[in-house]
Amino acid sequence: MKKNILDRYPEYESTIGIEIHVQLKTKSKMFCSCQNKFGDRANINICPICSGHPGTLPVLNKKAVDFAIMAGLATNCKIAKTSTFARKHYMYPDLPKNFQITQDDKPICYEGYVTIKTSDEEEKKIRLIRIHMEEDAGKNIHGDQNESFVDLNRAGTPLLEIVSYPDIKNAYEAKTYLRQLHSIVQYLGISDADMEKGSFRADTNISVKKKKDEELGTRVELKNINSFKYIGQAIDYEVERQITLLEENGTVLQETRLWDTHNHKTLPMRKKEEAQDYRYFEEPDIPMLAIKSEQIEAIKKEIPELPDEKYIRLKNQYGVSNYEANILIDQREIADFFEASSQKCKYPKQVSNWILRDLLGYMKEHKLKLKDLKINPEKLAELVTVIEKGIINSKVASHKVFPSMMETGKYPSIIIQEQDLKQIGSKDDLEKIILDIIEKNPDNVQQYRSGKDKLFMFFVGQAMKETKGKGNPKLIQDLLKKHLK
Repeated sequence: MKKNILDRYPEYESTIGIEIHVQLKTKSKMFCSCQNKFGDRANINICPICSGHPGTLPVLNKKAVDFAIMAGLATNCKIAKTSTFARKHYMYPDLPKNFQITQDDKPICYEGYVTIKTSDEEEKKIRLIRIHMEEDAGKNIHGDQNESFVDLNRAGTPLLEIVSYPDIKNAYEAKTYLRQLHSIVQYLGISDADMEKGSFRADTNISVKKKKDEELGTRVELKNINSFKYIGQAIDYEVERQITLLEENGTVLQETRLWDTHNHKTLPMRKKEEAQDYRYFEEPDIPMLAIKSEQIEAIKKEIPELPDEKYIRLKNQYGVSNYEANILIDQREIADFFEASSQKCKYPKQVSNWILRDLLGYMKEHKLKLKDLKINPEKLAELVTVIEKGIINSKVASHKVFPSMMETGKYPSIIIQEQDLKQIGSKDDLEKIILDIIEKNPDNVQQYRSGKDKLFMFFVGQAMKETKGKGNPKLIQDLLKKHLK
């Protein structure tokens, strides 16, 4: 495991709080009926409300409220019986009305927590200050010739902002916390949480100080970093940058910085605003939101099995290791794929191996998602079954059958038949091949019998070559041991 950057600076400590923005998977936007859809032609899903025309009236999306309550319940928050919206004023080209409708001092969810495991495998609670609802801004698109354009399709997209207390101490804890929340919102089905599309993004607030100092250091914000890897790298860089400044008697400025993925360093973006700069006041066009106990109880019943619960169940029900369960639950679709495959073939350990090694490896190499692949649980279950039954061996499966499945989408049984890959499992057939190999290699036989045990694998290789990789490896080894004595 990579060492904590603070190991090099034992007299210092870092304090980290994170604000996460989650785009909700509702059909319409937060305050209007426009489609909430990613990837459409610019400025096609807009109306006078989300494009900020004067005199328009927002209408609150009930599904967004339900999703906010669900997120709060899943993160151990208290749900406010009454909450309000506010106007947060700032001027950017992608926010035409010059204010964002958000929640200020009366959020819908408050005082929750998420449990993570530290690098020492100890449980730690990361406390949540609040979860509140707001609308997203549009998107600025910068051209090659110093021109800029504005796409307002994203303006008005329902957002949850999840704000933590500064309980996080290093990059490892930050990434673990983010992964946990990423899994939770995916499992709830309230967001696709696609970081590349910006539907799950994090602002990280970092300060450093000497351990003996009581007062926290100056806070620096890292804005909208869209991968766990980059967030970890950016935190480590920023912690070291601030420590170096302090060691040289410099001053850490309160500012917002961006992560430069090419040069692996943070760069200043703008002076960090304070709350008073936004001139919050209560939104006059949206009445106070009242949440009934019956609504909370109904939503509570809709909450599915969450990652921590699934982790325990997968270990108990399928016998997978802690390591395997951790990777399987990271994405709900992968965990579901594992369960569906295991239930169809009854070899969960082997299914887990194929998913963790081959399936995820293929997805990473080809930069694909599970939904883009031509494989399904039935096909993987059949592959594991034909290996366990000795119809093909694992080498043929991984080098020929699996790649062909991914390319063609065909079932393993069809590929085995078309390519004549069925394993040679007949003892008589293999014994003839092995006796022939022994007869043709008298020198190697003599050396093996005189104590050069490593030559055994030479004979195994020759047998696999003669059978074109289709020989039963265990039977080959048993017969070789018998005849090489």
